[in-house]
Amino acid sequence: MTVELPLQMRRDGFNPGAELGEVRDGDGVVKVESPFGQTGYLVTRFADVRRVLGDPARFSNARARATSPLEEQLSDEEKARMRAGGLLGYDPPEHSRLRRMLTPEFTVRRMRRLEPRIVEIVEAALDDFERAGKPADLVANFALPVPSLVICELLGVPYSDRDEFQSISARLLDTSLPREQRIEAQRANRDYMTGLVERAQADPGEDMLGMLVREHGDDITTDELVGVAALLLLAGHETTSNMLGLGTLALLQNPDQLALVRDDPAMVEPAVEELLRWLSIVHSVAMRMTTEDVEIAGKTIPAGELVLLSIPAANRDASFIDDPETLDITRGAGGHLAFGHGVHHCLGAPLARMEMRIAFPALLRRFPDLALANPDAEPDFRVFNAVYGLQQLQLTW
Repeated sequence: MTVELPLQMRRDGFNPGAELGEVRDGDGVVKVESPFGQTGYLVTRFADVRRVLGDPARFSNARARATSPLEEQLSDEEKARMRAGGLLGYDPPEHSRLRRMLTPEFTVRRMRRLEPRIVEIVEAALDDFERAGKPADLVANFALPVPSLVICELLGVPYSDRDEFQSISARLLDTSLPREQRIEAQRANRDYMTGLVERAQADPGEDMLGMLVREHGDDITTDELVGVAALLLLAGHETTSNMLGLGTLALLQNPDQLALVRDDPAMVEPAVEELLRWLSIVHSVAMRMTTEDVEIAGKTIPAGELVLLSIPAANRDASFIDDPETLDITRGAGGHLAFGHGVHHCLGAPLARMEMRIAFPALLRRFPDLALANPDAEPDFRVFNAVYGLQQLQLTW
């Protein structure tokens, strides 16, 4: 059976699908089907997407999560367990309570303490990439191991379990899989994380799980701890790894900009911001549900309707930035929506930025002659994945 790609997930290489641009530059809002088979309104313009993200009272994450067809067959008890700790399915004040516990661990200052260790992890991964021999797959040997090891150390997850949790993550994010397989992946994910949480409760270490147990053990349930840890592990390795793989390909196809990232330290941070904007690897953030009638782009969306948000279309909106279709790392496009906006702004943004700021120049300096092993081959994009990226990227040097 052929699975049709939803409009909000369609891409043309690095670019949002042409239909997305037509909607954004036309009506701005269109009815679509979600990856779960529900009907909702897709919002595409920068200002409108930002407005929705900034208004949790009228655009509810929790009400949208409660309608998920993935959970239709579950008992009320299992639904409650599946949802517990899932910050993306919470609204304030419940969301605020959990987020306050986590925020101190992700401050820029706290992330800077991790910098020497991240440098070590990047250098070790580059050694492994080189030892793999030419040609080598950047995704398997560098882009995935670096953020995976970082988030494992931060959370207290055994890196030796990476094959297990990466396999579960791949199934969780594959929108082409049947509903039953995705539910089983959710169960496997929570079962795995439950074991880790129970070990942390019995003997809390110096990692984030240990911190949560020691400092907030009376304020957070076991199910909430499981949900929080599962989300952080998934988001912590899937997003940054896809940015490293896709970003490297983008730079290789723009050699003048690659040279700037490699040779000019002052260009690294602007490059990271522009790559985040231009690539926008998250197709559509967690769905919202309207709590009252609202007007967006001149269209009334009734109360109780699902709302989807196209991050790639919004970040390519000419009302937000000049010449949006062009990758130009010299402008350092701040204010983009790659990490979302508002109360659900990505908690791990400082960590992701640091990993990219260290990894991109380290890779390009270690291998100044880095090149595509087969420049005529079509890139192997992860088309049906909820986080856009590459299956593999074979490189030589």
